[in-house]
Amino acid sequence: MKRFWKNAELNEAAGGWQVALDGRAVKTRAGAPQIVPAKALGELLRAEWADAPQEVLPEHLPLRDLADRAIDTISAEPEPIITRLLGFADGDTLCYRAEPDEPVAHRQNELWEPIVAGIEAEHGIALTRTHGILHRPQSEESLGALRQRLEGENPFVLAGLDTAASLAASLCVALAGLREDADHAALWSAANLEQDWQAERWGTDEEALARRNEREADFTRALTFASAARAAN
Repeated sequence: MKRFWKNAELNEAAGGWQVALDGRAVKTRAGAPQIVPAKALGELLRAEWADAPQEVLPEHLPLRDLADRAIDTISAEPEPIITRLLGFADGDTLCYRAEPDEPVAHRQNELWEPIVAGIEAEHGIALTRTHGILHRPQSEESLGALRQRLEGENPFVLAGLDTAASLAASLCVALAGLREDADHAALWSAANLEQDWQAERWGTDEEALARRNEREADFTRALTFASAARAAN
């Protein structure tokens, strides 16, 4: 579509904050008022609309899409997304390590262990690490504690977490990205450790690198969205 607005403003609304384009309040794709619970999140959405080019494509408004999903889908039925996120915990990439004598194992321990240990300490749980690719389920106690954490998050946080966990194949990485001191670039490197290890040895091509950078941008954006939404918790 062509850009039809000149100004994007953020206004207080019932229950939160809402962007207005030349005075017209933004709605979701389903027609609901696009009201977000935190001013910080509203500012991100306002900036996205303000920075949109004259020819607006869907990929220019990714935060709008996350907010729409939170309002139109997740708020009415959060259980499916919580179950999906717990699946990323039950088969978390960071818990599947190479054999100790493999060269990559040292790097996995160096980069992955602090993230996993941090999630364990934060939630009072013990996550199972294993070697190889055979699935070893996490304990009901650990998954129960993580479920309780996710059930306490608002739909906007869940929307961002789902995108980040999907890209990282790791709930540990996604949850670590919500901390105030989170280094999103370092977390993305941890999530891509094995691919980067292979690229160091065999090289990479421009297409693969461009795809990695694109996914990193999506990952960082999702965590920024979720972190801003947590200000309302």
